[in-house]
Amino acid sequence: MAGDTKAHDGRLRDLEAEAFRTGRTLAEHGQQLGEIREQQTTAFGNIDSLANAIGAPGDRTITQRLDGIERVLFALARAQGINPDELV
Repeated sequence: MAGDTKAHDGRLRDLEAEAFRTGRTLAEHGQQLGEIREQQTTAFGNIDSLANAIGAPGDRTITQRLDGIERVLFALARAQGINPDELV
C-alpha cells in the first residue's frame, strides 16, 4: 500500500510539472501572438500611410507624392532601428 501511495504521489508531481510547463508555454505563445498583432497593426497603418502618401492621381504633383513616400519609408526604417541618413 505504501508503494502505491509513493507511485501515486510521484505521478501527481509529474502531472503538476507537465501542467506547469504547458501553462508557461501557452503564456509564451500568447505573448508572441500579442507581439504579432502589434506588428500587424503597425504594418497595416504603414500601408494606409503609404496609400495616403501616394494619393489619387491629380491630387498632388508627382514630387509631392514622392516626398510623402520618402517620409513614410524613412519612418519605417527608423522604426526598424535603421538611420536612413547614414545609408547615403
